[in-house]
Amino acid sequence: MPVKNFKPTSPGRRYMTVSDFREITKSKPEKSLTTPKRRKAGRNNHGHLTCRHRGGGAKKRYRIIDFKRNKDGIPCRVASVEYDPNRSARIALMFYADGDKRYIICPMGVQVGDQLMSGPDAEIRAGNALNLKDIPVGTLIHNLELSPNKGGQLVRSAGASAQLMAKEGNKAHVRLPSGEVRLIRLDCKATIGQVGNTEHENITVGKAGRKRWLGRRPKVRGVVMNPCDHPHGGGEARSTPGRPSSTPWGKAAIGLRTRKRKASDRLIVRSRHKGKK
Repeated sequence: MPVKNFKPTSPGRRYMTVSDFREITKSKPEKSLTTPKRRKAGRNNHGHLTCRHRGGGAKKRYRIIDFKRNKDGIPCRVASVEYDPNRSARIALMFYADGDKRYIICPMGVQVGDQLMSGPDAEIRAGNALNLKDIPVGTLIHNLELSPNKGGQLVRSAGASAQLMAKEGNKAHVRLPSGEVRLIRLDCKATIGQVGNTEHENITVGKAGRKRWLGRRPKVRGVVMNPCDHPHGGGEARSTPGRPSSTPWGKAAIGLRTRKRKASDRLIVRSRHKGKK
């Protein structure tokens, strides 16, 4: 979708860009498909701060999204395309033939009035959901399951798409947006097409206040702190850290591997990191 620019009437407006929301057809969400969202501001279940620089932000309700797409064989119509404050992608409100209403992630090219369906009898077109075994090799997909009937967990953000590369035995080779090639069971479900709102990555926030609307608090650089507050602090005037980049607690911030190995790592055919298999 096109990106809207503003005249530089203020320093904050000079570089700010927003989506023109041209694809949005409804301003208020379906009330039966929303629920209150309690903000935790980067805290865990004990209330301890585990992620810094989060808090505040605009109040919003959570939209219940149908990631499973398990109403197989029942056609549905796209009733509206809506904005979702909880994700970068747009969402589409579906009216099913049996009277049910559900939200899905809106793929590129899907418009109001389109007829969609899930299940083995669905056509290979954007917005339809099928098992990987029923999707031709080379097709672009999104909202991809990791386990059958668990619901889509991969490739859900704006403009994202994966590609079905090959089928071997009971697994498929899928290339993810990061470049990683992973084995996924053929009985996992995915949605055809690319996620819409592809211009989201080109939007410039433009000012600090807009970050606060999004629930992001200010970040202070370590080099401007005192030595008692950060390892990078101290020194006369502007000075370099004098040591490798580190966290406020002295832990290396660049190059130190912190991820633990998972059992599912054996399903990675090609790593997203260069030079690794």
